[in-house]
Amino acid sequence: MNQSVHFITLSTPDLNAARDFYVSGLGWTPLMDVPGEIIFFQIAPGTVLGLFEAGRFAADMEGGPEDARLAGLTLSHNVASPKEVDVVVDQALKAGARLVKSPKKADFGGYHGHVADPNGVVWEICHNPGWSVGEDGTVRLGPVEG
Repeated sequence: MNQSVHFITLSTPDLNAARDFYVSGLGWTPLMDVPGEIIFFQIAPGTVLGLFEAGRFAADMEGGPEDARLAGLTLSHNVASPKEVDVVVDQALKAGARLVKSPKKADFGGYHGHVADPNGVVWEICHNPGWSVGEDGTVRLGPVEG
């Protein structure tokens, strides 16, 4: 198997709240939106985030409600500066997110804060000066000083 992920699909208890948050609140454009079922957003070249209504998510796996729980997951969005972390966290809060962790210096040396969307999906908004992406798409992680 190639070392890659093409779809990240999250169980979503309230698909309408998710739509309002990502589309109306944050200004994201759906790649596909099937009301009452799933919304897809392209989040990187060849990578899609799916928000799948929890009941349909469990049914698709032929499981029960316990199989639709989301736990222990953080999505991260890296930005160019600590100030931009503050701006994006503020934008998310205005769009209906709940503050999980106020932006501050991170243990790894960067700067980050955490917000949860209306369905509890936690987003880390981060400035990590040791992180970069090359022209070929290769991610580089280096030490952060300071």
